[in-house]
Amino acid sequence: MELSTPNSELSAVLMANEQRLRRVADQIQRELSGLLRSELKDPRVGLVTLTGVEVSPDLAHAKIFFTTLGDAQSLSRTEEGLKRAAGFLRAQLGGRLKLRVTLELHFHHDPSVERGVRLSQLIDAAVTGKKSD
Repeated sequence: MELSTPNSELSAVLMANEQRLRRVADQIQRELSGLLRSELKDPRVGLVTLTGVEVSPDLAHAKIFFTTLGDAQSLSRTEEGLKRAAGFLRAQLGGRLKLRVTLELHFHHDPSVERGVRLSQLIDAAVTGKKSD
């Protein structure tokens, strides 16, 4: 029985840590959304939607996933603008979050939205094709 107690305590600690990481990631996503909307003045960064945030266990790094409307050229401009603004956003985020360490921000394009729209169009085309037969 004594051998299972440390394992259960360890799993409880890991679960609490995962919940904390999720809460921190959600808070980062909310704060960054507000900063992108109201504080960031870079013309390369247009309409950006943050789709998710992953935080490293040591709270040193955050992967921010985003999507945007537009073509590949617009996407590359947006990525460049976000990477250039990462320092400014990190400083602003550091003042808003109550963490010991300010996370380093890494922006990544999330293609899942475009993939979902494409799949939806394919399904609609297939359904329309079957109805006309």
